[in-house]
Amino acid sequence: MSANGSTMRQLLWQDPVCSGWKQDLEGAVYHLANCFLLLGFMGGSGVYGCFYLFGFLGTGYVCCVMWGWFDACGLDIILWSFLLAMACLFQLAHLVYRLRKNTLPEEFDLLYKTLCLPLQVPLQVYKEIVHCCEEQVFTLATEQTYAVEGETPINRLSLLLSGRVRVSQDGQFLHYIFPYQFMDSPEWESLQPSEEGVFQVTLTAETACSYISWPRKSLHLLLSKERYISRLFSALLGYDISEKLYALNDKLFAKFGLRFDIRLPSLYHVLGPAAPDTGPESEKDDEEVRESAMPTSAQQTPPCSPLPAASGPPAPPSRARMSRPDSGVLGEDSASLVLEDFEEVSGSESFMDYRSDGEYMR
Repeated sequence: MSANGSTMRQLLWQDPVCSGWKQDLEGAVYHLANCFLLLGFMGGSGVYGCFYLFGFLGTGYVCCVMWGWFDACGLDIILWSFLLAMACLFQLAHLVYRLRKNTLPEEFDLLYKTLCLPLQVPLQVYKEIVHCCEEQVFTLATEQTYAVEGETPINRLSLLLSGRVRVSQDGQFLHYIFPYQFMDSPEWESLQPSEEGVFQVTLTAETACSYISWPRKSLHLLLSKERYISRLFSALLGYDISEKLYALNDKLFAKFGLRFDIRLPSLYHVLGPAAPDTGPESEKDDEEVRESAMPTSAQQTPPCSPLPAASGPPAPPSRARMSRPDSGVLGEDSASLVLEDFEEVSGSESFMDYRSDGEYMR
């Protein structure tokens, strides 16, 4: 301990150990190397911060190699500086490899930032989803059909990336599909993994469109293996289907001025086309209804004697329900279909008896 104490006192209070100091300064390469090292140690975090850090450090150590070779003439300085410079270069090469490996195509990168990043989906999980669709982007020309009603099988799930798709049934427009919405989410949810089916609507590209598609079997296999991805798709598909239902509801509100509840029965009758004329049978039914409403002279009976006063008031005549008129245009007749069906379900109370939505819900 006494020897160490004497050495410290000699270093602090006595003359330095160096017998003599050099009168001239080191060359410019030495000072340039220290400047690069200073800038390198000021680097930040993250991938680009690592590029900044190792880039300046590697340049500084290369300058140290040059200084040790030309000015210092020290083998140890050259070796250490060379090893440190090579370590920085290897680290830069590793960063470049990781960036190239993690790079996604532009469409998939934008999809991640728009749809998955707000939900804090890990990038590695997103890569598994992208790998399932094989990183392929499909296109649709204007007025090209993606699915035909009653013909196209349900064997995939697609997500629209750009453009606009028109959904129709029996030639009648239902709603639009916009970018970053699923094109066939109702069809996907309507079938079990082991079932098969065909589209009930026609999907036509109204503009030039691009989309990605997952094969049905491959996606079901991925969802069965990864529980987190299964919950993610369940949430995305549920939200997408609800958006389509509310789009139909808003269409009804804009058409009739009355916002229907999407849970009402027979809502399709309002959106769907008018029922085709059944021919002679429907005419025969209409004639029978008119004959029952208007008695002929042959059906008239002779006047009967009045009933005693003790008898009660006469029973009200039974109201025969008239046949529903067919209408080719959505209007008042189509709205009455929904109200009549609701009246059948609710009994004597009618939907129009409620003054507000709150009273209807109660």
